[in-house]
Amino acid sequence: MRRVALGAALAILATVPLWVGGTYYVNIASQILFYAVFALGVNVLAGYAGLVSLGHAGLFGIAAYAGARIMNEGQGHVAVMAGALALTLVAAAVFAVLALRGTGLGFVMITVALGQIVWGVAYRWISLTNGDNGIAIRGRPSPLGLSLTSPAGFYWATLVVFLAAVASMAIFVASPFGASLRGTRDQPRRMNALGYHVWMIRFLAFLFSGFWSGVAGLLYLYYNQFVSPQAVALTASAEVLLMVIAGGTATLLGPITGAALVVIVKNVASAHIERWNFVLGAIFVVIVVFMPEGLVPGTRRLWRRARAALRPRATAAE
Repeated sequence: MRRVALGAALAILATVPLWVGGTYYVNIASQILFYAVFALGVNVLAGYAGLVSLGHAGLFGIAAYAGARIMNEGQGHVAVMAGALALTLVAAAVFAVLALRGTGLGFVMITVALGQIVWGVAYRWISLTNGDNGIAIRGRPSPLGLSLTSPAGFYWATLVVFLAAVASMAIFVASPFGASLRGTRDQPRRMNALGYHVWMIRFLAFLFSGFWSGVAGLLYLYYNQFVSPQAVALTASAEVLLMVIAGGTATLLGPITGAALVVIVKNVASAHIERWNFVLGAIFVVIVVFMPEGLVPGTRRLWRRARAALRPRATAAE
């Protein structure tokens, strides 16, 4: 059943531009995919490491700004992607060294401060970032000669990256390193007593998280062909954390579901509802009250409960 469900999901995702109505909704689907990659990256820390970050929009934005600057210097798209991701990894290492000095609320506050520093640089260092006006780029890449200028072409390219992100996350979760990271979340002192280097495990997880946040930032840059300080604001970090919590932390489907929920409400529902922020907040409150573990784990729990309730009736009927 899992293989059938996986095959059906892949078929649906691969054919979205063929059956969804209009280019607008194809673009919405692309947004869901690259924000899902961003949410999966944040979930590495928030879900599997138990470290809540409110500064990951800084890494997301660093990749976008670096890519825009490198491209506008006349470099090709391969250099843009390599340079932007390398710089993002360096920034993630700096973030990790500073943020891992604290845990719990201390970790949260340090990441907030780091994210705000990046936002301040993006907003005030006009010679580097063009300030409030942002930076525009000249176009999208053409991997293997395939143009990504059309919404469908960009969607399929984003889908390939998204599937790579999901596959890497699945391997990560099933690996001994993923198990050790969950151990540092649940019993850090015991892990340390057993000889595990807790700080190094968290540091490497931070780099892994930062890498996929940078990939999402590059996709955001190519999608909008523009980046501004709004991409690195505190609200952007809070939004992606909301995706992770709403969908379900420490799951693969949770961040994807949360990304779809937030993007749809933000872009589709907002066209019909003026107070869409209120609607999104109300949905989040309902999820926290009735499914505190998130949409995906909560739905599984309710499904198991419904099946267990129906079994005695089926047995009695027989």
